[in-house]
Amino acid sequence: MLKNPVHIDPTLSSFLMVSSGLFWTITYLLILRRGYEDKTYGMPMVALCANVSWEFIFSFVYPHPQPQLAIDYLWLLFDLGIVGQYLWYGRKEFPEQLPPRLFYGTFLFTLVYCALTIAFMAQEFEDYIGIYAAFAQNLLMSVLFIRMLLKRSSSKGQSLYIGLSKLVGTVFPSILFYLYFPHSNLLLLLFIGIFLLDLTYVGLLYRKLKAENLSPWRKL
Repeated sequence: MLKNPVHIDPTLSSFLMVSSGLFWTITYLLILRRGYEDKTYGMPMVALCANVSWEFIFSFVYPHPQPQLAIDYLWLLFDLGIVGQYLWYGRKEFPEQLPPRLFYGTFLFTLVYCALTIAFMAQEFEDYIGIYAAFAQNLLMSVLFIRMLLKRSSSKGQSLYIGLSKLVGTVFPSILFYLYFPHSNLLLLLFIGIFLLDLTYVGLLYRKLKAENLSPWRKL
């Protein structure tokens, strides 16, 4: 349980929060664009379900204060667009050994399971801002982006700008919550893990783009 946050300047807090919102919004827009261009989805399914669940819960069940609440609404809107891309294009990457009819059921089960997990985490840890859940699923997303790249063995649905926007968009709240809770070893471990995994993903994707004879900086 996170208690007794250190007081920090409200202007600094708002700056870090809005900056995070800006870069994550860019991330979502780039994922949507890349998915449209490549006719695929750009966010791993489990990470997508966790994202949608977190944004819904902390928009409507345990609403955040402003300006984060407005950011949550915007993120949820974009994530629903990514959900649409996953449901439209994702069947092509569904495991062949499983019946195709399980595709939608698997997605629905994962979405409900993620929502319940995040809601129960908020109750169990009395974390009604969703800090633990946010960084835990961010770490999961970092792992799953690497897995998606390795599984596809191509840069399809991905770009350096997506990876870098996610990385920068996570650095801002990492700084914010480190300032609030400098003695939380768990949060610090999550911050470091996400940063290192995101750097790894960007490096792997850069190498893959070069191997495909694509300019890493020209592919949006």
